[in-house]
Amino acid sequence: MSIDWDAEAATFDDEPDHGLRDAVVREAWAERLGDWLPQAPGDVLDLGCGTGSLSLLAAGRGHRVTAVDLSPNMVERAREKLSGHEAEVLVGDAAEPPVEGRRFDVILARHVLWTLPDLEATLRRWCGLLRRGGRLILIEGVWGTTNPAGIPASRLISALTPMTGRLHSERLSGDERLWGKRVEDERYAIVAHVAGPRRHKEVVDVHLILRRGEEVLLARRANTGYGDGLFNTPSGHVEPGEDVRMAVIREAKEEIGLDLTPEDVSAELVIQHRGPGGNPRIGWFFEATYGAGGEPFNAEPDKCDDLSWHRADALPDDMVAYCRAGLEAWRVGERFVLHWQEEGDAVGYEAGGAGRAVALGPRADG
Repeated sequence: MSIDWDAEAATFDDEPDHGLRDAVVREAWAERLGDWLPQAPGDVLDLGCGTGSLSLLAAGRGHRVTAVDLSPNMVERAREKLSGHEAEVLVGDAAEPPVEGRRFDVILARHVLWTLPDLEATLRRWCGLLRRGGRLILIEGVWGTTNPAGIPASRLISALTPMTGRLHSERLSGDERLWGKRVEDERYAIVAHVAGPRRHKEVVDVHLILRRGEEVLLARRANTGYGDGLFNTPSGHVEPGEDVRMAVIREAKEEIGLDLTPEDVSAELVIQHRGPGGNPRIGWFFEATYGAGGEPFNAEPDKCDDLSWHRADALPDDMVAYCRAGLEAWRVGERFVLHWQEEGDAVGYEAGGAGRAVALGPRADG
């Protein structure tokens, strides 16, 4: 839907819930904002602020307000309303507000999201503008019955849930004071608290390169759902509370029955890997010499159907591509490698296929 908001600006405040000229309507919105906003004064970003009526209520509670609207005519009226308050009103797109480098305690948006084309992308961007512990106050609805427009509460909650922590919603349709009239359609508010910018997290893998002269021991995966039928080093994930060295010692025991000690293993390679269509992970490759910890055997026959020795310079083709890239890098002395597969790449190694391993240096030999 395309609306000329500049043309709407002259009469925008005639609606009771827009201009808040009626004392009852104004007090109803002031009460709601009092519940939703933090008690201590903070930085509030009002997006799609219109003529600034909600910004004015927030400023009146002592908050420092930055208001943004795409319409210069709306912005002009908002600046008039907020004159004398600690507030700044900017012309800009609510989806990409012109506040580069700034962070806020609250983002407030009323009847704005439904006009924007990409809901999830906009919400992610807004969450990124909040300080740790900040909150989104989103007032939305669905208007009309024949050709309804807007966003159902269930749709917005579903979009917010992966991005935020605690949230609650309130039905606003039943409070006639907010609208200056009786309304039958869906109107609601959602207050979503954001713990802070989500930190990037990666799974940590450990791999054991068990070396016998020029050969390394490989295990063929079976019944795991990933890379079955392909050779891999004995490997697994670091568990909570473990360091990487203890994790590789545990995996060696669980998979090939070795009783290794910390002195038996040495870190040889770190590789950041992303499988096709997957999430990034960090792999630590440790080396141990054959004979340390006993004789290897298949200790997990439900997950492995073959153990065999292979020359490091003549690895089999039927390998997990990630593991093969790690072994090839280790063989030539690389210590830090990036292995970033693309959508459509195979999990298994493909002879003559695209090489995804990039050495980040320096090598073991300097």
